[in-house]
Amino acid sequence: MSPSVGKAYGGAFYMFKDKNNIIFITGLSHLIVHAQMMVFPTLLLLFQNEYQLGLDKLGLMATIGSFMFGLGAIPAGIIEKYIGARTLLIIYQLGSAIGGIIIITANAPLQITIGLGILGLSSSIYHPAGLTILSRNLDSLSRGLGVHGIAGSLGLALGPLFAGITAELGSWRLSYLIWVLLQLGLAMASYIMISNNNSNVKDHKTTTFQTNKISLSLYYLMAIAFGFSFGGFSTYMPSLFGMQTEGIFSMFSGSLKTGFFTTLVFLCGILGQAIGGYLGDKFSRTRLLFIIILLNIPFLALMGFTKSWLLLLCSIVFGIVYFSNQPISNALLADITSNVHRGLGYGISFFLSFGIGGIAPAICGWIAETYTLEMVFPMMALSLLPGLMACLFLIKQKNVQIS
Repeated sequence: MSPSVGKAYGGAFYMFKDKNNIIFITGLSHLIVHAQMMVFPTLLLLFQNEYQLGLDKLGLMATIGSFMFGLGAIPAGIIEKYIGARTLLIIYQLGSAIGGIIIITANAPLQITIGLGILGLSSSIYHPAGLTILSRNLDSLSRGLGVHGIAGSLGLALGPLFAGITAELGSWRLSYLIWVLLQLGLAMASYIMISNNNSNVKDHKTTTFQTNKISLSLYYLMAIAFGFSFGGFSTYMPSLFGMQTEGIFSMFSGSLKTGFFTTLVFLCGILGQAIGGYLGDKFSRTRLLFIIILLNIPFLALMGFTKSWLLLLCSIVFGIVYFSNQPISNALLADITSNVHRGLGYGISFFLSFGIGGIAPAICGWIAETYTLEMVFPMMALSLLPGLMACLFLIKQKNVQIS
């Protein structure tokens, strides 16, 4: 597609001034989505001390934000083809800024929980809109989604890092203020840099292949498994680093170490995104996902049984392996859904991944309080087994348009 020419798909007509604007806006949006969602998990031990709450209650607060992060994905996927990408992006940007402001001004756990809910609900809009735009405009889809995923992994890395630094400076509220200001600036950039026109889907006559429902169901089961494990390990990994890394960088405080080591793992996830993006355009995506899930299980489990440098090593390897799935799985979803239903397909996927999978922080909080924090990680490894079986059945699907 030339820089000034729009392209009609599934009833939505997107006209972007420059293809680079698509990469810039969606990439920065993806970065901020994950950065702001990682602030609360990074500061979990700080909130535990400040408000005298157990990990079970803090896990429930995190679950509300995570569940809302998935809840809005389905309606966003439905209305994407009617109101357009730019409108959805701006709603996400302004809504998440409002959620951040509520958290910044909060003086009690209830207000923080409300802010987390609004932040999660607004952020849930991004993935269906952003991924649909990319899937309709990129030629080398896995590679392009790898670049997009790298931006998300960078956000996962910067969120904990900035949270740890600002907590060390004496103000955790500054962690959210950073992203609020960036969201407001990004909303203005989205309005200026992206043009958006829409026609009703009923008036559009594009012919597309039918969505393969069996393959899609198996894919969604994988999405639940990946989302559940992510919700568990990403929420409690910073706390694990704060408790089990004595002797490493002893000059750092607990808050700074939780942020620094978590950032390191997510930065290594960037390498995984790049590897996945490269391999996903060259080999069978379903077989690659089976190998990735299989490798995830032992390294995630080992995080619960190791300490110090060995814990850090296992976490880094796990980060590389885990995040290599994202460009491959997102490209696979484009393979098995029609253009008309692409936005809804991504919406359902992210609802299952971040919504249903978002109950993991509450369940893992109960595990941590009833047993130990370390037990969370082998349990999250076991939660990947249904996804492994679903992927195996997906490989065996015959005569479907999947690579």
